[in-house]
Amino acid sequence: MSAVDSALNRVPQPLRGLLLRHRELVKFAIVGGTTFIIDSTIFYTLKLTVLDEKPVTAKVIAGVIAVICSYILNREWSFKNRGGRERAHEAFLFFFVSGIGVVLSFIPLYISSYVFNLRVPEVSLTVENIADFVSAYIIGNLLQMMFRFYCFRRFVFPEDMSLELVEQNEAGRDELEEEQSGRS
Repeated sequence: MSAVDSALNRVPQPLRGLLLRHRELVKFAIVGGTTFIIDSTIFYTLKLTVLDEKPVTAKVIAGVIAVICSYILNREWSFKNRGGRERAHEAFLFFFVSGIGVVLSFIPLYISSYVFNLRVPEVSLTVENIADFVSAYIIGNLLQMMFRFYCFRRFVFPEDMSLELVEQNEAGRDELEEEQSGRS
């Protein structure tokens, strides 16, 4: 039993049924949480050291690295039962959609930093960091997450192979039953 299944078994009904029906979304959210940690760590490391004057550049670098990790985790875990495309085409679409997602995630940061001018010395470092976090990681990541999940299911990993496997198993079972009833 996987860690996700084990955790889901501890959730009370009827919430468990809802989560099981949306298992792909749960896995996508776990991958998102993991890449959020990667993204945040890289962003703040860069922003508080070498790119202190360029928060958008720090966010773009952090976002690109997080997207590479996201592809690997989503391809091999969240959407492992989906396909329908050659790997190179799938990867191109994934990174194209994710590139749009990175842009969506830093637009609120850009607005916060350069339209509202929430930068030191106009505001304190604490206010700047809170504004950066809210704009980049809450607003920006929510926009990016909704966009990417929809596009991944619709365009990048369009075919649900698990349904195909269930149908194949049912067809195989029917054939086996026919063989067995013919022998009787």
